[in-house]
Amino acid sequence: MTPAWMKKAQRLEQLPPYAFARLDELKANARAQGLDLIDLGMGNPGGPTPAPVVEAAQKALADPNHHGYPPFEGTASFRNAITAWYHRRYGVSLDPEGEALPLLGSKEGLTHLALAYLDPGDTVLVPTPSYPAHFRGPAIANAQIHPLMLTPENDWLIDISTIPEAVARKAKVLYFNYPNNPTGATAPRAFFEEIVAFAKHYEIMLVHDLCYAELAFDGYQPTSVLEIPGAKEFSVEFHTLSKTYNMAGWRVGFVVGNRHVIQGLRTLKTNMDYGIFSAIQTAAETALNLPDSYLEEVCDRYSTRRDFLIKGLAELGWTVPKTKATMYLWVPCPPEMTAADFALDVLQKTGVVVTPGSAFGEGGEGFVRVSLIAEEARLQEAIQRLKDAGVRYPSSVTV
Repeated sequence: MTPAWMKKAQRLEQLPPYAFARLDELKANARAQGLDLIDLGMGNPGGPTPAPVVEAAQKALADPNHHGYPPFEGTASFRNAITAWYHRRYGVSLDPEGEALPLLGSKEGLTHLALAYLDPGDTVLVPTPSYPAHFRGPAIANAQIHPLMLTPENDWLIDISTIPEAVARKAKVLYFNYPNNPTGATAPRAFFEEIVAFAKHYEIMLVHDLCYAELAFDGYQPTSVLEIPGAKEFSVEFHTLSKTYNMAGWRVGFVVGNRHVIQGLRTLKTNMDYGIFSAIQTAAETALNLPDSYLEEVCDRYSTRRDFLIKGLAELGWTVPKTKATMYLWVPCPPEMTAADFALDVLQKTGVVVTPGSAFGEGGEGFVRVSLIAEEARLQEAIQRLKDAGVRYPSSVTV
C-alpha cells in the first residue's frame, strides 16, 4: 500500500492508464508466451531513417560545437529549414525568428501548449476520437474538456453546428487534426475555412496537428490551416519528423504559426527542458531538405499497403473506405464486441496487434486502428492468421 506522503498529485490520479503503455505490457506478455506478434498497433514506422539523415547526425555528433546546450529556441539553421519547408510544401510564409519552434516531438509540444495556455476550469474543445495528447494535455492542466463527437455519418469531420453557443463563447482552445489520427479522415479546404471563421468569431485559439500531411495518396494534397487567410492571427500548427522521415525515436518535431502563442510555449519550455540536442537538429534539417522523390516513395509504400490490407479485410467481410492519407485504417469491430475486447481477442487468437479505438476517447468505441507499418509479406500473414482463426466481420451488417 502506498503511504499517504507518496500520494500522487490529483492531476495524475485522474488520468487513466495510457493505452499504448498498457498495449506494450500485453505485447510483452504475449511474447513471453512464445507468440510471434505482428504489431499493427503502434504508429511506429517500419524501416530505417534515411541514410543522408543518419550520416548528417554522425558527422554532427563528432563536432564538439554540438556538445553544449542548444539554443532554447532551436538552432537558426533548423528554424530556417522549417520555414523554407513550409513555404515549399504549402506556400505559407513564416518568420524563422518567431513563428517556428523546434520540439522534442509533437506530443511534447501539444501537451505543453495546454499547460502554457489553459488554467484550471478553462474550456477546451477536443474531438473524440482523437490523438490522446489532444485531451491528455488539457486534462493535466485541469481544463474543462468539451468533447466534439466525430461520426462516420459526417465523414469523421467536426460539426461546429453541434457546439452550444454558451460553450463556444467560453471556449479558449480548439484542438483538431486532419489528416486524422486515428480515423484516417481528411478535410476539404472548405472545412478549414469554416473552422477558421468559427474561431475568429468566438476568439478561440486553433491548435492544428498536421503530423500526417505528407503521407497523402492518389493525388490528394492536405491543407495547412495557416494557408487560410487570417488564420495565423490565432492559430498554431504542429508537425513531426517521426512518421514521414522514419525518425520516431529521434524525438524531433516543431510548431509554427502565431508568434505570441509560440512565445508562450517557448517560455514554458525554457523552464522545463533545454531543447533538442543540436546534432539531432542538424539531422532533422537534412531530412526537411530531402528531395520530393523521397516523399513520393514513402507515400507509394503506404498506399500499396493500404490497398493490400483493404482487399484482405474485404475477404473477411469488412468494407473499409480507401483512405486518402495517414498510415492507418479505421476498422469497425464486430457487433456486440467492445473495441478492447475485440483487440484482445485478435491478439490472443492470432498474435496480430491492433489498437482499440477506445484508446482515442469515447468516440472511438466500436473501432480498432490498424497501422500500415508492416511489409506486405507480414500483412499477408496477418490476414491469413485472421482467416485461420475465424475472425470475420458479419457481411450481413452494413459498415
